[in-house]
Amino acid sequence: MAIDIETVVKIAAYIGGGLAMGLGAIGAAVGEGYTAAQANAAVARSPKTSADIFKNMLVGQAVAESASIFALVIAILLLFVNVPVPTYLKAAALLGAGLSMGFGAIGSGIGSGFPGGEACTGIARQPQVTSQLTTNMLIGSAVCQTPAIFSMVVALMLTFIDFGKVPLYPTWAAYLGAGLSMGLAAIGSGYGGGLAAGASCEGIARHPRTATNVTTIMLVGQAVSQTPAIFGLLVSFILMFKSYPESTALSASMALMGAGICMGFGGIGPGIGNGMAAEGAVRWVARNVEHASDLMRIMLVGQAVSQSTAIYAMVVSLVLIFVV
Repeated sequence: MAIDIETVVKIAAYIGGGLAMGLGAIGAAVGEGYTAAQANAAVARSPKTSADIFKNMLVGQAVAESASIFALVIAILLLFVNVPVPTYLKAAALLGAGLSMGFGAIGSGIGSGFPGGEACTGIARQPQVTSQLTTNMLIGSAVCQTPAIFSMVVALMLTFIDFGKVPLYPTWAAYLGAGLSMGLAAIGSGYGGGLAAGASCEGIARHPRTATNVTTIMLVGQAVSQTPAIFGLLVSFILMFKSYPESTALSASMALMGAGICMGFGGIGPGIGNGMAAEGAVRWVARNVEHASDLMRIMLVGQAVSQSTAIYAMVVSLVLIFVV
């Protein structure tokens, strides 16, 4: 049975929408469940603070929900997008948009659950710093959403930008690679940022006087944790906007898709590893605030080494795009 181009574009948009929402629902649900689990444990420990814990739980869950809301927006757009001039390239772009948003929401959703859960636990321990814990939770959770926002930006570009008259081969692979690069790289950064934010809430609950130092190191650690997602965004932009000579050779298309896969998977581990390093520094600075500068220095050196693997992945991706 022959399938016309309009049908192909619709199929790609529908699959992309399903991927965006299906994958995008994973992280938020896990993050919200973790927050609720910690809230239950906190209420069992300190029933008198149940009202404050309940409020904090709902706020934390609402922030974690943001990633899935981004996914819902992209999914709805893909389901009802109007493509005036349907092409095979547009079909690839729409599928790439779904991959970018779907994978990109996983890490941010899970990561945002960590500060929400630890803030609930902290309220049970230190009810007098409830507002401080909620504020810190919101800041940390907001940073965790950054990779999901990057993924949504790439998805919107792939959905709506007219990239002009470019050859089908190998550009179709570049658009799929762009979605994979951003979506997969966002997983580690979102999750890693959540580890640092969760440790920050725990530290403030244990030693409220160290809040300034704890928050500062949290933000620095989260900033470094975001860099793999930024690398993924950079490779996505190059794949989307670089012009490629027409080539029907399969190797040319696979090189571009391979670049996106390389940067995407290559960004997961460094994002999580950077978050682990930040988590350790943030947790211990609350207990040894007089050594905050030493802990931050060790954290940054450790993150730099962990980050090197993401740089290797980016180098290989750039070689696949520009050299191979």
